[in-house]
Amino acid sequence: MLPYSFLDLVPILADGTATQALRNAADLAAHAEALGYTRYWVAEHHGMPGIASAATAVVIGHLGAATRTIRIGAGGIMLPNHAPLVIAEQFGTLDALFPGRIDLGLGRAPGSDGRVARAMRRTLETSPDAFPQDVLELQSLFADDGQTGIHATPGGGADVKLWMLGSSTFGAQLAAMLGLPYAFASHFTPDALDAAAAIYRRDFRPSAALTRPHFMPAFNVVAADTDAEAELLATSQQQAFVAIRTTGTGIKLPPPVAGYRDTLLPPAAAMLDHVLQCTAVGSAETVARQIAAFVERTGADELIVTSAIHDHDARKRSLAITAAVMRELNVEVRAAA
Repeated sequence: MLPYSFLDLVPILADGTATQALRNAADLAAHAEALGYTRYWVAEHHGMPGIASAATAVVIGHLGAATRTIRIGAGGIMLPNHAPLVIAEQFGTLDALFPGRIDLGLGRAPGSDGRVARAMRRTLETSPDAFPQDVLELQSLFADDGQTGIHATPGGGADVKLWMLGSSTFGAQLAAMLGLPYAFASHFTPDALDAAAAIYRRDFRPSAALTRPHFMPAFNVVAADTDAEAELLATSQQQAFVAIRTTGTGIKLPPPVAGYRDTLLPPAAAMLDHVLQCTAVGSAETVARQIAAFVERTGADELIVTSAIHDHDARKRSLAITAAVMRELNVEVRAAA
């Protein structure tokens, strides 16, 4: 069976508020749990007017209170922004609140720009060794093995599942070396997808955490009852991507605009085609074909989907259609076996 999970950027709508975005996230997490999604992740971003998950651990606690069984976590925490001890304590606390349900995906990007990194009171470390060392320190704190000379409370001995995140081959190499599951951000940086997957599988070293590779690429899905409806809904994400390339910080998620793509100049249209190439848009039948092709291409062990849809009910409908598609795909895989 191919597990399916969800990544929520907790979008703030153009006509909405952070309060509404967080309320929607809790409702969507409960919906995803009922639909059989394996995990529900939120990501650390800063200085983005359209993303409400900057205080990622706090948001995860909010999601945990709204759900009972689904795994919840960060996809991810940008570790260069934080002291490993702080993250060990935050996620140790989450594990104490929601035992056996907490995932911690680790990335090395700042989640914004250098101004944000400075504002977070962290030294701007340029050494390529800094991130791997921070990961090892975090592992030591969770293991409570005494190597740091510090006992994280809560945190030491916590049952937090670590993941490595990446959008290049660096993350693949580190995940393979440490024997961690690996999630790839192909939903907006698809260029190194195939190379990263190959490196991760080739170089993977079994660990106490994982005996064989577990690769989870990200995939945009905008599903609706008809292709035309899905194509209209997808224009919200298209507008957001064009805006972030223009402004650097993006905008609140706008409502859909009919014929939006036809208004773009060729360079902007080409940019969208490139960054959103790992995307399925359409009815259940259309989305099923596109998901199946992506799974075949990547050999995914798990798929994490994301959807930037302005209307909350339409977004819930998209998750439901996607879950039905994944269940049917699993039926077909079992039948073929």
